[in-house]
Amino acid sequence: MNITIREYQISDIPQMQEIWNEVVDAGIAFPQTEPLCHEAAIALFAEQDFAGVAVCQEADEIVGLYILHPNNIGRCGHIANTSYAVRPSVRGRQIGKQLVCHSIEKGRELGFRLLQFNAVVKTNYGAIHLYEKLGFQSLGTIPGGFYMKDGTYEDIILFYRTL
Repeated sequence: MNITIREYQISDIPQMQEIWNEVVDAGIAFPQTEPLCHEAAIALFAEQDFAGVAVCQEADEIVGLYILHPNNIGRCGHIANTSYAVRPSVRGRQIGKQLVCHSIEKGRELGFRLLQFNAVVKTNYGAIHLYEKLGFQSLGTIPGGFYMKDGTYEDIILFYRTL
């Protein structure tokens, strides 16, 4: 699959909202419990330092996205945080890897020094493998830190990478 990653445009919001809500609805990766309505999606993506979309060239369709913003404020504002979402029908085609690599470069470009993930669910094996392969270091595990959609609690792992 040939994809291009670019900054989102307002016309991308419906597809971005759909992809984001698919991840939220699955209840196994994002902490949000409620789907984004159109107005909330506009606000969420607009408030990011960068919001990127992965566009499939053959179908002219958005197949993934990421958001990049400071993980905290003030004296910790040099640490970035991201969230990634890939359309379920195209997972396993290296789109996530391309999104992560793009976010690393974009984070550097925007002046961030580190990229930190606050809550990678321990059962998200594909993401964990990818992050480790791309040089992210585990900071430790928070037992039962994520409330799964099925009502159970799963551990979360914190990761970081120098930019």
